[in-house]
Amino acid sequence: MSSNFYDIVIVGSGPVGLNAAIEAKRQGLSALVLDKGVLCDAIYNWPTHIRFFTTAKLLEIGGHPFPSTDVKPTRQRALDYYRGVAENEQLNVLQHHRVVDITRNDHDFTISGEKTLKGKSEAFEFHASNVIVAIGYFDNPNGLGGVPGEDKPLVSYYFDEPHPYYDHDVVIIGAGNSGAETALALWRHGAHVTVVHKYAEPKESIKYWLRTDFVNRLKEGSITPVMSADTKKIVDDGVIVDTPDEKDKFIPADQVFILTGYEPDVSLLQHWGMEINPEDKSVKKDDNTHETTNPGMYVVGSCGAGQNTSTIFIENGRIEAVEAVQAIANHRNSINQRKELLN
Repeated sequence: MSSNFYDIVIVGSGPVGLNAAIEAKRQGLSALVLDKGVLCDAIYNWPTHIRFFTTAKLLEIGGHPFPSTDVKPTRQRALDYYRGVAENEQLNVLQHHRVVDITRNDHDFTISGEKTLKGKSEAFEFHASNVIVAIGYFDNPNGLGGVPGEDKPLVSYYFDEPHPYYDHDVVIIGAGNSGAETALALWRHGAHVTVVHKYAEPKESIKYWLRTDFVNRLKEGSITPVMSADTKKIVDDGVIVDTPDEKDKFIPADQVFILTGYEPDVSLLQHWGMEINPEDKSVKKDDNTHETTNPGMYVVGSCGAGQNTSTIFIENGRIEAVEAVQAIANHRNSINQRKELLN
């Protein structure tokens, strides 16, 4: 067997993918983890000072305790934790390896793509009996459906930290968890914040410890609300919206954050051989093993949830990872038992 053949290739090195690799090790299966960016790339690209919505205990993988004195751990603590687990477990993780194609052969899969490091790119190819896809969805923002100006330099779908926006006019489009948290952080660091939302009220799903603070800031005008608004265009120096009271309302902006949520890249999943449920864009799979209609290919975590991303988190995605690997191990064991009986 060649050195680039594995029992499992895992695409995605977030907590769910890492937990799959740990379980593979426990089951005696060879596993390789590939990520287009750095370890836990999505968490790395979250806002610098963000906190998780859950407790450290529910973020643990592989039975490794997550030491944290904070009720809700910070992004940095999580990165330190997952990096430490990967190192202690000696997981085989290749960073900066973007998977482009996953093709099924007679008895295995070929996983190919591009490795990019230090400004240089080269092709790679691995082979595996099974593939587990755990890529999340943070790379695929919903956006505004093609509103003119979404490609302007002042627009971003990701917020990092508030300091650069002190004394700047900032428009946030979207009033969910990300919009609320970003608006509060910017306001507290001296930005002039306007929140544009297509509904009359902020989303009910905003976490309770954020919602009260956010709603109060809107009511008192510390953060300017523009509700029931239809975003028409983004221009070089602001946003143009229609509201029930005013057509073509201009809102000045030095920066625009479009924070309207994220969804898995369905076209990519289809390209890799998965069937999609047309109703909600979720992946067709076995609910117990997480095997897709493409035998030997599994999908775990939020990337398989389609429009239902709010139902999958690290705490249950990590369980899906274990279930998928155990299904692979059970399948291997049954094949070995049949071979023994034939001999």
